[in-house]
Amino acid sequence: MSTYIPCPIDTEDIEIPEDLKRLVEEMAKNVHEVWAQTRIEQGWTYGAERNDELKQHPCLVPYEDLSEEEKEYDRNTSVETLKLILKLGFKISR
Repeated sequence: MSTYIPCPIDTEDIEIPEDLKRLVEEMAKNVHEVWAQTRIEQGWTYGAERNDELKQHPCLVPYEDLSEEEKEYDRNTSVETLKLILKLGFKISR
C-alpha cells in the first residue's frame, strides 16, 4: 500500500466576500450538527474524554458549548468549502 498524500485544490487565491462571512458560522454549526447526529446514530454518547471502545466523545455537545479550538475546526471546513465553490466558478446568492 502506498502512502496517501492529500492534495486539496489550492484556494489561497480566493477571498470570501463580506456578504458570505455570516454564512461561515452558520455552516460551521451545521457541520457540527451533522457530525454529531451521525455519531449518535452510530451509538456514540457524550463522555468527558474520547473513548473509541465505549463510543464516548467530549464534542457531543451543542455547537455553542464547544471550545474555540473545536469551533475553529468546523469554521475551517466551512471556509474551505465556500472557497472551493467560488474557485470552481459557482455563484452563491440569496
